[in-house]
Amino acid sequence: MGELARAVGALTAPELADIVDLVAWPDRDGGVMVANSAGTARLRPDEPADVVDGVNPVADQNPMAFLPYERELADPSPPNVRNAYPYAAERLLSFFADTGRAPDLAIIHTPPHYYPEAGGHPGEHGSLDVVQSRAPLLLSGAGVKASGLVDGHVRLPDVGPTLAWLCGVEPDDQAGRLVDAAGAPLDGIVFGNLVERDAQWVVGVLWDGAHCGDLLHLAAEGALPAIARLLDRGCALRGGAIAEFPSVTLTNHTSILTGVGPGRHGVLGNVFYDRHARRSVNTNDATTWHRTAEWLRPGVATVFELVRGANPEALTACVNEPVDRGADYSTMQIIRNTGAADGATSLASALPDPAGSIHLHNRAHVADGYYAWATQVDDAGLDQVLSLWNRPADAPLLTWWSSSVTDAGHHAGGPRSEIARDSLRDADHRLGAFLDHLDRVGATDEVIVILTADHGFEGADPGCRGGWDGALRTAGVQFRDEGPGFIYLGESR
Repeated sequence: MGELARAVGALTAPELADIVDLVAWPDRDGGVMVANSAGTARLRPDEPADVVDGVNPVADQNPMAFLPYERELADPSPPNVRNAYPYAAERLLSFFADTGRAPDLAIIHTPPHYYPEAGGHPGEHGSLDVVQSRAPLLLSGAGVKASGLVDGHVRLPDVGPTLAWLCGVEPDDQAGRLVDAAGAPLDGIVFGNLVERDAQWVVGVLWDGAHCGDLLHLAAEGALPAIARLLDRGCALRGGAIAEFPSVTLTNHTSILTGVGPGRHGVLGNVFYDRHARRSVNTNDATTWHRTAEWLRPGVATVFELVRGANPEALTACVNEPVDRGADYSTMQIIRNTGAADGATSLASALPDPAGSIHLHNRAHVADGYYAWATQVDDAGLDQVLSLWNRPADAPLLTWWSSSVTDAGHHAGGPRSEIARDSLRDADHRLGAFLDHLDRVGATDEVIVILTADHGFEGADPGCRGGWDGALRTAGVQFRDEGPGFIYLGESR
């Protein structure tokens, strides 16, 4: 028995079923295998699953599962037999396409798996299932065709090409897709059925980790007035935007802003192992965010580069976002210009006091270090956006604005917790300040706003503990575990 077979056998043992939802690995014939304790299947895009043994572990791939929101509330963090895994083949094959960085085997955590000893939190994401993969998608303002809540969904790599198209970038291939720097069609497609080119300015807003269902629920209740203002002039997709796998921050920020999946852009996760460089890469850290462009694969173009290629005179801005290459204004470029070896870490003293933030709904939350830091960073981000928009005549054609406090709140308490909902209120208050500014300068009717996130969230169960390293060692497997959940066979730390 080979090492891969031993690893799969150990990980799909019934004893690990509480923490291992699925394991996945590439098949030699170009497909991808998925397995758990109940069965094994071979997947290929646009083909029925080939069930090898037992039952198909990803039989339900409905991207609209657990809708309306009451269905999610009735069955939070469900087991595999009741869960859904949209675009399982496409997302997994993209992930495994980068053979220099992808693991031999990916372990997908069960939704309730709680692993604080390995960096886990009460609220988690990263898995293949629909709720962890569902980010919100709202469009508002000039050119938006639909109104209110719309039954439908897109995929996160569709967002970047749509932003670029709205800024004047034309499709280049026969299928009507935008192309990358090497001339290859992007994975993402323009959602032109929802919007047309009527806006003078384009604003993209990312609320990291914002829970799609709860965001729309709170807006309907009146708890998020700025989101309600966007909906009054546009629409939101109930199914949101489906993240790439893994449903983590840097993978999906990069997928959004390049329009391609991780197997093409190269940012395989927040943490991954580069076999050629023979080192672990941590992309999601204050010391490394400003270096994200170093990990982009050749031929990959950012939205900012696409816009510049179509219109060299157009100004673009990228606020608090690591995937910034090509932007005329960039927070990360300011950090790079300092030359500080520790990146943003040394700039912490220049950030505003989090406890004094006028956007903070509950000052007790700053006792959480991540929440306090995110409050500082997001306040500084709003200041940058308002400065960029001091006069509409000088405003960028494309402004991208990323916020972090929603991720902090959802990690700290899980979706629907007090701190998670307050984080949405905080982000909404900052968004409201920007919308008020657009009103004051008379630009509202000429702006389109697209708001999304990089992933969803599910609540972990403190009683669902444990790991898989012991089972792999008992099976005689030599491995390196990054993530945790990326298993590189034949490697060791």
